Amino acid sequence: MTEQPLRVDRTELRRLLDGRWAQVREQARDVLRGDDFAPVAGLPMQEHRELTLKRLHALADTGMQTYGFPESVGGRGDVGGSVVAFEMLVCDMSLMVKMGVQWGLFGGAIHALGNEQHHREYLPAVMSVDLPGCFAMTETGHGSDVQNLRTTATYDPKTEELVVHTPDESARKDYIGNAARDGRLAVVFAQLHSAGIDHGVHALLVPIRDSTGAPMPGVRIEDCGHKGGINGVDNGRLWFDQVRVPRTNLLNRYGDVGPDGAYSSPIESKNRRFFTMLGTLIRGRVSVAGGAGSAAKAALTIALRYADTRRQFTRPGSEEGTEQEVRLLDYLAHQRKLLPALARTYALHFAQEETVTRLHELSSGEGDERAQRELESRVAGLKAMATWHATKTIQTCREACGGAGYMSDNRITQLKADSDIFTTFEGDNTVLLQQLAKALLTNFQDSFADLDQLGLVRFMTGRMFENVIERTAALPLIDRLVTAAPGMGEDANLYNRGWQLELLEDREKHVVEGLAARLRRARKDGSDAFEVFNHAQDHVLRASRVHMERVVLESFVMGIDRCGDQATTKLLNRLCDLYVMSVVEEDRAWFLEHERLSASRAKRVIAAVNELCRGLRPHAVQLVDAFGLRDEWLAAPIALGDEHARQGDPVPAGDRG
Repeated sequence: MTEQPLRVDRTELRRLLDGRWAQVREQARDVLRGDDFAPVAGLPMQEHRELTLKRLHALADTGMQTYGFPESVGGRGDVGGSVVAFEMLVCDMSLMVKMGVQWGLFGGAIHALGNEQHHREYLPAVMSVDLPGCFAMTETGHGSDVQNLRTTATYDPKTEELVVHTPDESARKDYIGNAARDGRLAVVFAQLHSAGIDHGVHALLVPIRDSTGAPMPGVRIEDCGHKGGINGVDNGRLWFDQVRVPRTNLLNRYGDVGPDGAYSSPIESKNRRFFTMLGTLIRGRVSVAGGAGSAAKAALTIALRYADTRRQFTRPGSEEGTEQEVRLLDYLAHQRKLLPALARTYALHFAQEETVTRLHELSSGEGDERAQRELESRVAGLKAMATWHATKTIQTCREACGGAGYMSDNRITQLKADSDIFTTFEGDNTVLLQQLAKALLTNFQDSFADLDQLGLVRFMTGRMFENVIERTAALPLIDRLVTAAPGMGEDANLYNRGWQLELLEDREKHVVEGLAARLRRARKDGSDAFEVFNHAQDHVLRASRVHMERVVLESFVMGIDRCGDQATTKLLNRLCDLYVMSVVEEDRAWFLEHERLSASRAKRVIAAVNELCRGLRPHAVQLVDAFGLRDEWLAAPIALGDEHARQGDPVPAGDRG
């Protein structure tokens, strides 16, 4: 770690981070400019909503919304491109979410669950925003428990209509984006009944407003009101009182009702049908992970640029004067605040890129049902890790900027408020990690068990566990590095990549096997299944976390392997080392308790974090500038100074993006 300072190829670093969908990122940098997309703060709620809708129309004029839609209706058929377009909207996170509601959730549900007629009839108007819509899944009493939603859609064969009804207050649709003000049509998820049989949750199209904006007969709409963030999005509540819609409004790709009420589906199992339908909608969850990553990147860019120029306290023995004062980023304590978070942000960036690639390939017909289930579990874990990381990192950045970070003009407080909902939006993180743990315990063989606690308990009481650690896509590079690892002994180099991979893999194996054994023992002694699972939830969540930390490391390693410049590769390897060492440092107690590290070696891990932070300090600004976030997107005066030019960044402040 005593190498000479590195020369970093900024063009190669940007190319690597932009990845497969570089053209989408470049389009975003080109078109998301000027007053139409500049960050705003402090607007009254109604004014903010009006502006966000105006901006959604302006965004539609750029064509960025067409990536996720089929070519048959004027789209580009590029699912990966649609996710990347979403995450680039960090300039205005209300617009980011409203885009996600209109084109990702509402339009995406029509695309994924509807037939060709639905596509032709609705999607062109969805893309142009001539038809603003809602995704009405969540209910007040059943948020994460989608399978047990209480809204009903009952088929009436006399009129060939579906009757949509809200049976009680807990069944009202809640927190529905676009519902309070702009939406005219909703994709409503309801229990489908026909011929006296409950066929489970299906989606259907229900008009909620007429052309004048008035609620449709039988539809009651209420504004959720002011929120902690993203107040440009009009979240509302919906009730349905015997609302009738044509039978053809059922999005019937996976289940249909004939004129006589006969039900048909290409998937016989009710559970399997439900999870297949939900599986087609995971693009929203992937998008939220990417959006959270962008918020973390923006906060780190602001905080690290500021720390590179802000001076405080004079070195002992130095002459008085501002130029003799120490830059914040020269203090190890400040480096430790920000640089491990930067390393994890890079790691999650590569994990996100790999996940988007898998999603895109599966959407294009590459892969089987097993690959789909594996992706769903991976997305659950990545979304949880990325959104929790964003929340923690943005708060750290706020503190690292002191009072300046608390000023609205410097954007960090807005980023924190706007991204905070992501930890429960598109799936509560704790529930998602339970879903992932179920997959780890079963090696994905039981693909259709319930996601809630009761479903996991039922599974636990009825099956044997088969826990198998599988490396990411059986990657030859990862296998080769682990095979060549020097073992887990005291003499192994902390910076040996194979040793690092093996260390995190060993921890995951131990935790997952321990969880499986714990649940087996409890089942055998006749304990109440719910209590057993409830008492093991700390273990369940830990298993998912350690799994994702290992998976994210593998993605980081694979990302670095694609780098085409030797000096930049060395820098990224140092950053990867910092990611691993900071993960190990956070979990020192486990590694010590389980004798994976000795006390002296654990102390060396702390020293390694310090050493890596010092070594990466000269490159910190280059590393955040490589994200390619335009200065006008950041809109933070503390991040726009020109002193960066003297720190090896000759690009004028206004042109870094």
